[in-house]
Amino acid sequence: MIQELIIATQNKHKIGEIKPLFPSNIKLIALKDLNFSEDIPETGATLVENALQKARFVYKKFGRNCFADDTGFEISALHGRPGVYSARYAGEGCTPKDNVRKVLLEMKDESQRQARFCTVIALIFDGIEYVFEGEVLGEILCAETGGEGFGYDPIFKPAHSNLSFAQMPLSEKNKISHRARALEKMLEFLKTR
Repeated sequence: MIQELIIATQNKHKIGEIKPLFPSNIKLIALKDLNFSEDIPETGATLVENALQKARFVYKKFGRNCFADDTGFEISALHGRPGVYSARYAGEGCTPKDNVRKVLLEMKDESQRQARFCTVIALIFDGIEYVFEGEVLGEILCAETGGEGFGYDPIFKPAHSNLSFAQMPLSEKNKISHRARALEKMLEFLKTR
């Protein structure tokens, strides 16, 4: 039996990254498939709060099983910034390039370059809320490298790799990424439903 699951995001890059990870027995429904284009509130102080807020908003609107994620990019030398503000680190209305430029500027004289990506997925399934997390450790590069991926991918090199996320083909990134790890936990859970 095919389950339907709404993904609570308008981000086409995120949808493109997530879709290949789903098995054929789960039909992923994008908000655009539902003719929904409103902004989804994201005012939480943590990744968990934001993911739950987005999932609850979509569940309330459609009354159907759904999930949302929130991802933070945390840099040790910046005391965990940009963290929960990763998408708007350079200010409201900024672009991903603006965020990358701000991080590179703040890190230009820094030798300690440890960073991590963390994704929290909030799933609402049959009216019950579940949370799954995934992370990947690595470091900040001194300049952008690669043309794949999105967000901070061009300046993040995961541990035990010679490539930035933006240099990796999606199939390789999806083996080790924070989002893939959180999704793997959610999909494992859904197998039992």
